[in-house]
Parts: sequence; C-alpha cells; structure tokens
Amino acid sequence: MYAYSQYSKLRADLEAGVVTCRALVEQCLQACETHKNLNAFLELYAEEALQRADELDSQFRAGRNPGRMAGMVIALKDVICHKDHEVSASSKILKGFKSLYNATVTERMLREGAIIIGRTNCDEFAMGASNENSAFGPVLNAVDPTRVPGGSSGGSAVAVQTGMCHAALGSDTGGSIRQPAAFTGTVGLKPTYGRISRWGLLAYASSFDQIGPMTRTVADAALLLEVIAGPDEHDATCAAKPVDAYASALNSSEMEPLRIAYLGDALEHPGLDPEIRERSFALFETLCSKGHQVESVSFPYLDYMVPCYYVLTTAEASSNLSRYAGLTYGYRSASAHDLESTFKRSRSEGFGPEVKRRIMLGTFVLSSDFYDAYYSKAQKVRRVIREKTTALLEQYDFLILPTTSTPPFRLGEKADNPIAMYLADLFTVQANLAGNPAISIPAGTNSAGLPFGMQVMAADFKEAAMLRFSEYLSGLLS
Repeated sequence: MYAYSQYSKLRADLEAGVVTCRALVEQCLQACETHKNLNAFLELYAEEALQRADELDSQFRAGRNPGRMAGMVIALKDVICHKDHEVSASSKILKGFKSLYNATVTERMLREGAIIIGRTNCDEFAMGASNENSAFGPVLNAVDPTRVPGGSSGGSAVAVQTGMCHAALGSDTGGSIRQPAAFTGTVGLKPTYGRISRWGLLAYASSFDQIGPMTRTVADAALLLEVIAGPDEHDATCAAKPVDAYASALNSSEMEPLRIAYLGDALEHPGLDPEIRERSFALFETLCSKGHQVESVSFPYLDYMVPCYYVLTTAEASSNLSRYAGLTYGYRSASAHDLESTFKRSRSEGFGPEVKRRIMLGTFVLSSDFYDAYYSKAQKVRRVIREKTTALLEQYDFLILPTTSTPPFRLGEKADNPIAMYLADLFTVQANLAGNPAISIPAGTNSAGLPFGMQVMAADFKEAAMLRFSEYLSGLLS
C-alpha cells in the first residue's frame, strides 16, 4: 500500500475510493508493530481506531464530508487529555488515571474527522530534551536507535517519522516540539502563545506551554493549526483573534523579496556543530541569490536565555505539580500511614529524578530568601528578551537559525550532566520566552546521515506568513 506523506494526496484518494480509512489505520498499526522496539507509544487504541475508520468510510460512501481531517491518523502526546482514556504525562504519579474530558484540541480534531490511534511516550511531565526521562523507558530514534529522538515530544516525533501515524500533537515549553522534529527529520510547529487553547494540557510551565502539530510536511502542519487554533472559553490565556486560513494560504512557488535576520551570536557559538554552521551559511547564500536580504544581527542575550528559562519554568512547575499528592487520584504510596507520609512518600516514589530536581529548584527560587535574586530577576530578563525579539521582528520579516546546535546525540551521553542537557534548548527557548511562533523544518542530514533542522521565527500571530515562507524554504532545502 502507498505510504502517504501528505494529507492532500491521502484525502484525494479517499474521495476517489482508491483507499479506505480502515486500510489507512491498518497500515499505521502495522508500522506500530514493526517499530515497537522504538517505544514511541504507551498505548494504542487499535479497535477504537478501526471502528472510527469504519464510521468515516460509511460517510465517504454516502457522499458526505466527514470533516477537514477525515482519515488522518493522529497520535496524542501523553500530556493531552482524551476523554475516558489514560493520560499520565509518562509518570508513575498518574498511574491508572483516566481523563474525564477531552482537551479542546482533541475535541476539535475529532469534530473534523481525525482518527486518534494512541498516546505517545514523552519525557515525564514534558521535562527533558532527550525523551530519556519517561517512567516507561526512553524513546529511540528510528534513524539510529542508539541516538535520542529529542524531547520532550520524542514519542510523537518518532511516530510521525516512522509512519505509525500521519501526524501527531506535541507540547512545546522550551523547544519540546521543534527539537525532536529536528532530530527526526520532521516538521514541528510552536504557535504564538495563546494561539491554541491549553485546556486539557497537563501543565509544566503555564506561561510557556503551547500545543502544536508534528507532521511530515508544512502543508499538514498548516491544516492542523487551522483546525485546533482559535478562541476557547475554557482558557483565559487563549487569544480571541480569528484563525487564518493557513492551509489555503500556502503558495511557495513565488516569494516576494524578504528581509531575513539570523543571530550572529548563535551561528558563531562554540557549541554549534561545524556541519550545521556550514549548511546554515549555504542556505543564507541561496536565499540571497533568490533576491532576499539576509543579515546578521546581534542578540547579546543568548547566554542568558537558558538560565532565565529554567528559573522561570521550574518555579511554575513547583506550583503546577503541587496538585499531585497521592490523595484523590493517581499513585499513592503503599507505605503511607498518615496524611504527611502520604504526601511525602507518594511524591518521592511517584515522581522521577528530573521532575524532583526541577520541583526542588523551583521551590528554591520562589523561597522568600531568594525570590528577588532569582525569580524576580529572571522575569526582568524575560521582558528584555521579549522586547529585543519584538524589535528585531519589526525590522525583519523572519529570524532564522538552526533548530539545534548538534544532530541527535547518543542515548545516555548527557544523562549525568543536567547542565549539558539543558543547553540542548539553547536555540529554541527564545520563542517561548518571547511568546513568538516558531517552526522547525528538515534541513537534511550530516555526513553521518543524522538529521537536523532549520528554525524560522516570526512576529506574534504571523503563522500564515511563517508557514508560507517555511514551505518555500523546504523547497530550497530539499
């Protein structure tokens, strides 16, 4: 059976009767079986997905339109709620918990005919850059199973990478969609903060988290964004702005001359892989040859972004994760004997090492003795980064830079060095600190055959222009 890489072709064949939704689900389930060693899925909804496919096939046969995503097989990162299905944030602390409602994004996709095939593995509570922090074991990269797929949405990325689904949803707090997309040769989009509702997303850091699509193509990312974006009465941080027709606005064959900036500090950073640097400058030269203006700009805050990000996100995590106490749902320690021991032992046994590390760090920076020295100062740094990024994007159409400083690293390579692991977010945290939309698109492979990505950042709510340019850029990189 033909392996579909873009939904438009799949949809045309569905409408022509060349393929059925059931056949598409069966194809994905076969891929799940073939690649089960990669540990991308925590749970498959095989029978449910097949039943859903049969219902959609009946609507196609009757000449009805089942929705804009009909027949698209979707995976959900294990931090996004699906009613009557387990959601655990890949943590022992939520063992056995089933969601009582659908996340807004889940509801909107189902309304448009999507088929949800299962929930994907991730770093516990989305805290990680390698997908090694899951309570259910690491996810492996299909390109090289000795390498990480990136995190925290590594399971979603690998599911798309291997054809276990047509697209997936991830969440991005500091690069958790874009970094695994770069490491797996897929497309990962983090929208403007507030563009997509966070209702039904298990929170890590509420002022940073955003749900976004992971796909094989820019066009599919545009379609998913169009479906799941928009105002939501359940989320007060969700923007009231109307949703653009992202998918139909794509037209990469012609592109007017653009002003594009790259961060000179990033391209000259000593931690940047030489091959990625070389490929980046080659792309800039190609853009110049096409009539675009590409300029280096100074951004002297690069070394401040990761420390600022971790002070603020751990503080928010300390607050958000306080609700998991072993009382009303999830894991409760068998050795607990009173209220205090229930709190202490359930949390100590239920959370993994990285989550406990971040909770303790967040509690420390929020303490009365250190609040002004760390948390308050980090908020000021965030404002400076936001203002500087906004000023650059008023002067230029886009910022462009590598998504990651290296290709995918080996499993365990950074496991004993949290600082080195945190620096894996070096080029992605800016978009989360500033709230801007950003996308990672495949930029090829290095001499060892390992994938890496190129990142485009745009001004607030300029996703339509960013997607159009990204599709154009994909053509130049292919």
